[in-house]
Amino acid sequence: MQLAPLICVRDVEASSNWYQRLLGVESGHGGIEYERLNDRGRLILQLHRWETGHEHGPLGNEDDRPYGNGVLLWFELEDFDAAIARARLMRIEVVKEPFLSENGNHEFWLRDLDGYGVVLTSPLPQP
Repeated sequence: MQLAPLICVRDVEASSNWYQRLLGVESGHGGIEYERLNDRGRLILQLHRWETGHEHGPLGNEDDRPYGNGVLLWFELEDFDAAIARARLMRIEVVKEPFLSENGNHEFWLRDLDGYGVVLTSPLPQP
């Protein structure tokens, strides 16, 4: 099984560039209405423009804020320290500075361009 969350955003291209830069992933689709972001060929995140209905109709109401209330986009990264450095260069809004979690890995909590919560983590320790 593979989870591939889809979030609605104001500017698909800007959000795509933001996530590509932060996570070191690549575009798998491109465009102003919809994007698929891939890590080594594997889909990890989909971005969808609020106003675009396609054949399914609107996916949400842009006026209902905060976006993603109760949802965090959680990314476990092999290059956690490098991702922190990239985030610092990008001047991303930090929610929680890097810390050691109770699970034994490190976490760094951020906000993306639309205000969604994003958590970067180092890999969990192996038993």
